[in-house]
Amino acid sequence: MSAITSIDHWISGSRTAGASGRSAPVFDPATGQQTGAVALASAGEVDAAVKSAAAAAREWRTSSLSTRAAVLFAFRELLHAHTDELAAIITAEHGKVRSDAAGEVARGLENVEFATGIPALLKGGYSEQASTGVDVYSIRQPLGVVAGITPFNFPVMVPLWMCANAIACGNAFILKPSEKDPSAALRLAELWQQAGLPDGVFTVVQGDREAVESLLEHPDVAAVSFVGSTPIAKHIYERATAAGKRVQALGGAKNHALVLPDADLDLAADAIVSAAYGSAGERCMALSVAVAVGDVGDDLVSALAKRLPALRIGPGAEPGTDMGPLVTREHRDRVAGYVAEGADAGATVVSDGRTADVPADGFFLGTTLLDHVTPDMTVYRDEIFGPVLSVVRVATFEEGLALVNANPYANGTAIFTRDGGAARRFRSEVEVGMVGINVPIPVPVAYYSFGGWKDSLFGDTHMYGPEGVSFYTRGKVVTERWPDPATSSVDLGFPRTR
Repeated sequence: MSAITSIDHWISGSRTAGASGRSAPVFDPATGQQTGAVALASAGEVDAAVKSAAAAAREWRTSSLSTRAAVLFAFRELLHAHTDELAAIITAEHGKVRSDAAGEVARGLENVEFATGIPALLKGGYSEQASTGVDVYSIRQPLGVVAGITPFNFPVMVPLWMCANAIACGNAFILKPSEKDPSAALRLAELWQQAGLPDGVFTVVQGDREAVESLLEHPDVAAVSFVGSTPIAKHIYERATAAGKRVQALGGAKNHALVLPDADLDLAADAIVSAAYGSAGERCMALSVAVAVGDVGDDLVSALAKRLPALRIGPGAEPGTDMGPLVTREHRDRVAGYVAEGADAGATVVSDGRTADVPADGFFLGTTLLDHVTPDMTVYRDEIFGPVLSVVRVATFEEGLALVNANPYANGTAIFTRDGGAARRFRSEVEVGMVGINVPIPVPVAYYSFGGWKDSLFGDTHMYGPEGVSFYTRGKVVTERWPDPATSSVDLGFPRTR
């Protein structure tokens, strides 16, 4: 058995060993073996990290926009050069296959590329002669210290959703990554430093609930960004806003794909299988429900089922692997429990991941396909976050649309059809934040913004893109006059613009 690696914090520009005396195990999901021990910060350690970040923020906010852009450009080049290394770190602790991990880095890199344009993104407006001799203009300024609390399923991409814009806007950023796969955060910190970012502007605080609660309550943290489950997103939103902070908290999902009878069935089946089982279903944008409309159900289920035996399940680092393990043994067992509940409730088990031929070591589960699922079943109601696809059958487009809109989650959805009118109506009437038309995972490009509706989002702004810039800055309007002393006089009347 290999030695256990100590995974530390990153504070004031260097790795800092934990002082709390607490740690949590980190595993290789492909083998089930512990590979690391991550430090768990105390409230005192969080306080020290925030104070360091606050001091750095006071200096960084005065940096020129061209200086910030230069650091972002350098960071972008380093991310590109170290993509394979970062992908290997992700695979080692999360378990996803290497190509999927590299894709995660690439999508995160897009957000850094967007943030390199910060001089244009922070341009204000200017109105000359709003009143006689008076000019009015707007500016946007950084908040100070902001924090990001990120999930295990995207240990590189989601932090880059947050920190690229936050830092480009002039803030200091504190990252609290998942304790399940914390090492990628430290490598990002090193790359930021190599790019020329001043020490303290990017901080990594490893930890569990104590670290999270300390960030939510700390008076010097101005804003919190979060991605994770709905119950925790709601808790973070309530606690942080009660403490006077700005919050964007992205919650869970139950993404539906509506398949109409006129859809290209091969295209739809390929897309749904890819979106349902990629990354072992551990994606907030995974398709977990296929809604078969009219008489397409039998053909759709048959098309989905025949694709599953070809998927190779194994360690993510092995070439040719399509799907890796789940992140922990406990999560694997929880997902398997949902399959049992679905079968007991009357769903037809077309493919059973519990009996699949998968490696004996590690946290593996095969692909599960359930047909004749109904909305009262737990496999439909709950966010499973595993390689389980449910098929729900409805008679009409209207019934399918109503099913999607009745779901409390509203992160992403898709429709598969050749009918432009049906697609346009779906796009217009569906109550979901991100919509794909013949696109299974409609994650927006970096110059738009990511976020769902209803129980998938707590807060007023979506993440990254233009809304990310707005979130990490606050507006200020300046009304300015340079009067002629000869015309100055006392006037107690309300200011007028004429």
